[in-house]
Amino acid sequence: MSTPELRAGERIDQLYSQDIQIIQSPEVFAFSLDAVLLADFAKLPVRADSQTVDLCAGNGAVGLFMSHQTRGQIAEVEIQPRLADMARRSIALNRLAQQMTVYEGDLAEVNQWLPKDSVDVVTCNPPYFENLPDSQKNPNQYLAIARHEITTDLATIVKTASGLLKMNGKAYFVHRPDRLLQLLQLMSANRLAPKRIRLVHPKPGKEANMVLVEAIKDGNPGGVRFPAPITVYDARGQYTPEVGALLYGNQ
Repeated sequence: MSTPELRAGERIDQLYSQDIQIIQSPEVFAFSLDAVLLADFAKLPVRADSQTVDLCAGNGAVGLFMSHQTRGQIAEVEIQPRLADMARRSIALNRLAQQMTVYEGDLAEVNQWLPKDSVDVVTCNPPYFENLPDSQKNPNQYLAIARHEITTDLATIVKTASGLLKMNGKAYFVHRPDRLLQLLQLMSANRLAPKRIRLVHPKPGKEANMVLVEAIKDGNPGGVRFPAPITVYDARGQYTPEVGALLYGNQ
């Protein structure tokens, strides 16, 4: 791989399990475990004429980590120009420009690039925190937008995801458990039927701090499955075998 131009403060990190390299900057955005878990939880059609869209794409981590699952196209939608630029350069770094496209702008206006009812899979690792007047926000605007609903909100994200999907298309979200009920209510209001819900616990005996949700557009109600939860670290503070394999491969 040819090394792309790196901007000040940037570095190249690697997801060893997939041999994917990604341009990161702790000052702007660096992917975390939720991106890896979401990319693994999502199931993409293999076929070459499929279309997947990752909303709130950040530096492109989720789309890059899903790229090995499909021969189809993956579109990434990101509102922050600096992050969209990082995503484009990471796509080039991994020689995935034929498969992946970055659309820079507001996800609420995604239909200027992608028609309604045209997409097989939508994924989203959204800002987790509501933009409340008294909420503490990171003074770094890049990080504040990534973590708080400043430029979008969950209602807009779910509506947009549903609008993009074909009938029986699938949506995948990662979020905080304390907002699961809100997410499910918004899904119900937007023709998305939840089908799989998986909790993520940081370590044994600790409350879940993430939840992964799969939904089908216009799917039949009911039939929700709850796979065994993921535990990130074992009692000794080491990654559990499942999470270790996602990060480093089966070593």
